Amino acid sequence: MITEAELLAHAVRNNADWCAVMCRAHGLTGTFGPRAWTSPRRAPLYYPDAVTLTEDATAADLLPGIDRTAPGASVKDSHARLDLAAEGFRLLFEAQWIHRPAPVSPPPAEGWRPVRTPDDLAAWALAWSGGDADEAALFRPALLADPTTTIVAGHAADGRILGGAVLTESAGVTGVSNLFTADGVPASYAWTGALAHAAPGLPVVGYESGEDLDAALAAGFGTLGPLRVWLAR
Repeated sequence: MITEAELLAHAVRNNADWCAVMCRAHGLTGTFGPRAWTSPRRAPLYYPDAVTLTEDATAADLLPGIDRTAPGASVKDSHARLDLAAEGFRLLFEAQWIHRPAPVSPPPAEGWRPVRTPDDLAAWALAWSGGDADEAALFRPALLADPTTTIVAGHAADGRILGGAVLTESAGVTGVSNLFTADGVPASYAWTGALAHAAPGLPVVGYESGEDLDAALAAGFGTLGPLRVWLAR
């Protein structure tokens, strides 16, 4: 049986894999080292320039591999072990890694289906961003060709997108990220749809904070430990 420490390591690696996928969709190539993943060029909006992979990662494993020529570089401290204030960073936010057991033949979620075409992805991204076209441009069609990534959307009877999520299958787990709902739909709707499309037999992981964490716990998740995101001044 997998331990929580092993599951945390899988969740961390899975999230770093998703960050690398997003970077590749934007023409950026990151590097996986023994203790960290880093991108030598600034990562896309909302994505870190470095991710720690192990508890013993230090600033020396991260900072030489990222672009710090201008403010705004970010670091995901996956085990909440670093203090980067002396390096010119401020704490942006804290969150909790989450997990739940592998879905066992979950019932279909009505109105939910994978996003398959660039046009559907564009509509999904606009719903995710609340109609902000600049933020929606984060999700590029190259993501649809990645074999580890499935983007799912929940639709109303009239075709409106009411929720969505990104599923990343790697490191022996399914990672859930970018989960959202629209038009006042509760978060439970998105968790139901995401879990219905998660790979059978694989634990489900991710991270959340605040009210989003409360919604994940209500959906049957437990916590694995804290993480921090640092932003360079």
